[in-house]
Amino acid sequence: MKLKLLAIFSCSLWFLNSFAQYTDDINSNRPGNSMSAFSLGKTVFQLESGINYLDESHNLLDYKAKGYGVDLTARYGFYREQFEAVINLNYQNDCYDSELLSQHRKGIKTTTIGFKYLFYDPMKNYDKPTNVYSWKANHQYDWHYIIPSLAGYVGFNLNSNKELFSRTTETIGTFGPKAMLITQNILPKSCVLITNVFMDQYGTSMQSLGYVVTLTKGFNDQWTGFIENKGIKNDYYSDGIFTAGAAYLVSSSLQLDASVSRNYKDTPKLLYAGLGASWRFDDNYNEVLYRSPKKEKKKDKSKKSKEKEKTKKRLDEVPSVKP
Repeated sequence: MKLKLLAIFSCSLWFLNSFAQYTDDINSNRPGNSMSAFSLGKTVFQLESGINYLDESHNLLDYKAKGYGVDLTARYGFYREQFEAVINLNYQNDCYDSELLSQHRKGIKTTTIGFKYLFYDPMKNYDKPTNVYSWKANHQYDWHYIIPSLAGYVGFNLNSNKELFSRTTETIGTFGPKAMLITQNILPKSCVLITNVFMDQYGTSMQSLGYVVTLTKGFNDQWTGFIENKGIKNDYYSDGIFTAGAAYLVSSSLQLDASVSRNYKDTPKLLYAGLGASWRFDDNYNEVLYRSPKKEKKKDKSKKSKEKEKTKKRLDEVPSVKP
């Protein structure tokens, strides 16, 4: 999901919290634009890819661009359960037409390499209180789950075709650092809320601030849907993009997805429609179990003290002599 999150599978990250980052079913970031807080798990490898139809036009600059794009993301968990390496590639092939120029453009639009780390998981070592008198109380939503998990991401963009697809004539540096704060909340009704706040292309002429908010809903064991809003702003361009889509779980390690995106304005007007898939390889994963710390049992002081009083003797006690 980006769907990203399969909400129903993200829920397993929370409710089956005794385990680490790994989930029984694939946890994909497709097909949205946000990044989930949780990692894959140590030694787990995952590929997420999709193809998109692109339609872009600008009312004021009077240009049109139509074609397709291919996204590929490789993720790998290593070093620790909470740590993950991520590589994103975006290829674009389109025909650009304006009054002054007609051009067939193709090439790697963006390449981003980064690392994500989960700093805080509110479900770790948390045991939901059990009410032995109420079935309803044990199955209702626990508001502890709404506390967000927290992760951070740092990386850099390799701007190999920076001028080809740029919306400005300004020169963009070859390297553009990126940093992001990630939160993830589990909500009632099998819903998950993900929020990303990021700074992109830091130190270049295209330095941007932005956010992505994704709400995912799990309908059953196979189907999930999502809606998403992405906002971005820099000195040359600002926009808001709305995305909606769904994902279908084929197997525990394979997910298919579809989505449609549209922005809010006509300068430029953007329309994307795509299909994608996510695949996971986890044969080398060794399950990690985090056990909650044992709670000290309260001792029955009154009973203990009585037993001690019966057996305790004073050092200066004179033994009684029977006649």
